[in-house]
Amino acid sequence: MFHRTQRLFLRPAWPEDWQAVYKGICDESVVRNLARAPWPYKPEHARDWASLPHNPASPTWLITLADQGEVVGCIGIDPHEGEIEMGYWIARRHWAKGFATEAGQAVLEIARMMGHARMVASHYIDNPASGRVLRKLGFLPTGQTETRMCLGRGEKVQATAYALSLDSTESLRAA
Repeated sequence: MFHRTQRLFLRPAWPEDWQAVYKGICDESVVRNLARAPWPYKPEHARDWASLPHNPASPTWLITLADQGEVVGCIGIDPHEGEIEMGYWIARRHWAKGFATEAGQAVLEIARMMGHARMVASHYIDNPASGRVLRKLGFLPTGQTETRMCLGRGEKVQATAYALSLDSTESLRAA
């Protein structure tokens, strides 16, 4: 599954992408905000991840610059406690450029086309930048904080939960 936005091209990862993935994610400031990436992040982690089979029910995309193909980050949707959850990471050199919001808007469009009525997301409480991205996308805080495992930190961390109704066109705000 592929998707083009104004500045980005979302596409599946291929095994030959492992070095670009490694270059973007191998940063403790990135990994410490991810549930499933270990720290230290090693080349074999990137090789294994880039070689995973694609699952159309839980798609994951590399976020690349449309004009150059450079990997900016990754975004995907996965089942979580009976719902569908969006997660992403952006390489530090691409922070504060609006790429997470732009990629998030694309994934919400795809999720609607896939027939999902609701999406959830969360961020660790010490990562307010992710909360700002989620609110720009129209997610609303649920008022719940949950404890989630963070492999990058090697411990459980408090996370703020968000939800978004995909049934309403009003729920998706332009960034």
